[in-house]
Amino acid sequence: MLIDTHCHLDMSAYEADFEAVLERALAAGVTRIISVGIDLASSRRAIALAEKYEGVYATVGVHPHNVAKLSAADYAELQALCRQAKVVAYGEIGLDYVKNYAPVALQKEHFSRQVNLAKELQLPLVVHDREAHAEIMEILEAAAPFPAGGVMHCFSGDAAFARRVLALGFHISIPGVVTFARAEMLQEAVREIPLTSLVLETDGPFLAPVPKRGKRNEPSLLVHTARKVAELKGISFAEVARQTTMNAVRLFGLEGR
Repeated sequence: MLIDTHCHLDMSAYEADFEAVLERALAAGVTRIISVGIDLASSRRAIALAEKYEGVYATVGVHPHNVAKLSAADYAELQALCRQAKVVAYGEIGLDYVKNYAPVALQKEHFSRQVNLAKELQLPLVVHDREAHAEIMEILEAAAPFPAGGVMHCFSGDAAFARRVLALGFHISIPGVVTFARAEMLQEAVREIPLTSLVLETDGPFLAPVPKRGKRNEPSLLVHTARKVAELKGISFAEVARQTTMNAVRLFGLEGR
């Protein structure tokens, strides 16, 4: 049994065969999927999917690409959406210095504000970090502690950065990138990070693992990521599946939901 802790099920890439995507996930042993919001509209769609489908859960938040026009009314709606029964985390939020669709100062402002909102709502954080390790940690360490925890989504740092993330009490989410031949830094970090602190994700429809690299990613492909983690740690696939599932259930409060 596996849990895909980060997928964008609401995206148009899944429209043509959505039911089949869920069926393939179940057949592969992926029994739960967290559909992640990146703005108000996608957060609403994620909630609608979670309400319709068993084993699907939602997060609410505004991705750094989308923060430029956030208003007070938007924050009020974000807070209201977080009260829906199948919302399990706040995110994805963070900083993205690769594309800079929003000015850096505005990204930082809204990341800090959303971090504080998540703490107020007692929800775990889902953090997006692209080429912004230092600034991400500056904001998170200033806002600590995080009683509800959090996860560094699609981890892209080294082992030293992982240690700083773990010091916050966060989990680290491993994407299909770990299967790529040139992902040596990520692979080395995975060897060092305790299994008790790892969760797994597809980030579908993006970043499909080998042997499907370059294709549309989907939850059923999470098995390839789990196998690679097992290989890197020298343990069984079953142990990776068992522990990462336990970690995700605990972090996102999925027991009995």
